[in-house]
Amino acid sequence: MKKDASFERSDELSEGMIEGRNAVTEALRSGRAINKIFLADGDTDKALGRLAAMAKDADAVVVRIDRRKLNEMSPTGAHQGIIASVAAHEYAAVDDILALAQERGEAPLIVICDELSDPHNLGAILRTAECAGAHGVIIPKRRSVGLTAVVGKASAGAIEYMPVARVSNIAAAIRDLKQRGVWVFGTAANADTTLYQADLKGPAAIVIGNEGMGMSRIVAESCDFKVSIPMKGHISSLNASAAASILLYEAVRQRG
Repeated sequence: MKKDASFERSDELSEGMIEGRNAVTEALRSGRAINKIFLADGDTDKALGRLAAMAKDADAVVVRIDRRKLNEMSPTGAHQGIIASVAAHEYAAVDDILALAQERGEAPLIVICDELSDPHNLGAILRTAECAGAHGVIIPKRRSVGLTAVVGKASAGAIEYMPVARVSNIAAAIRDLKQRGVWVFGTAANADTTLYQADLKGPAAIVIGNEGMGMSRIVAESCDFKVSIPMKGHISSLNASAAASILLYEAVRQRG
């Protein structure tokens, strides 16, 4: 169970919260998609312990935070030591994404987001991916924004059409895709290959790194190729969603 000592109120929690033990229990029992469950840190209440176990069984991320911060999150002040951040849309599985490509008779085109933290970036990527005809987006369960209401708004409705799979380990998901014949292209400013030299016509997954740090070392090492976007100006990097857009539409161009 993760302990978060530096939680701050964010866009992720501005909408889509369920608070109170009964409400969260029923949400878990119903199978509702939940991004995170926040528990009061240091509370030894057995009922909360059972809820934490239920959340873990449901594969939800459980975060312990100071009760004072939990109070700040709560619109009513009656959270009873637990608040759930529910997803704005159900998550898909990686198999669903590959099945969609097969159904369309197309080579898979997938975007992998490595620990994006800005919901507006994720929403913009969903919007572009949908417009470009991509088959799905993969995000990690931890250290990443999920399908929040803010993401849904930023996607301009694309959240309803673009399958998003949430996985425990991005590097493991990449290895699985490679075993299924998908070539993985990581974006990196110092890559030797430009996107125009990359062959995106076949089964391809494009990895977009974190806004500040880029791809993690393990994820970068898992990629088949690293590609760069030519930069002609004074600024050396692009916004994550802009980079995703450029790579996706280069794939569209190559695929004719």
